Amino acid sequence: MVHHRGKIRPDEPVVLSNVEASYLLGDLCARLDFCLPPDKQKELEPNPPSDIDDFTSAVSVAEGLDPETAPRQIYRQVRDLVAAAFDRTASRNES
Repeated sequence: MVHHRGKIRPDEPVVLSNVEASYLLGDLCARLDFCLPPDKQKELEPNPPSDIDDFTSAVSVAEGLDPETAPRQIYRQVRDLVAAAFDRTASRNES
C-alpha cells in the first residue's frame, strides 16, 4: 500500500466501500470536472482498486486519459482527492 501523509500503513490494505467509491467519483466530477460515464462508474463502484495509484490510474483510463501522458497537474489533483478518500477510510477503519 502506498503511504500518504503517513496515515496508510503498508501492511493494512484500504478498501473503499461502494458508497465511498461512489462519493469519491462524485467528488472528482464536482471538484475537477473529471466525470466518468455511468457505465464506467458502475464498473468501479462495486470493486474499486485498493491502492491510491491504481484507483487514480483506473479513473484516468475511464476518463480516456493515459496515466503516463496525462497532464501532470490534473493527474496530481485527481490523485490528491483519491488519497484523501483513502485516508478518510483508513482513519475510520482504525476506530
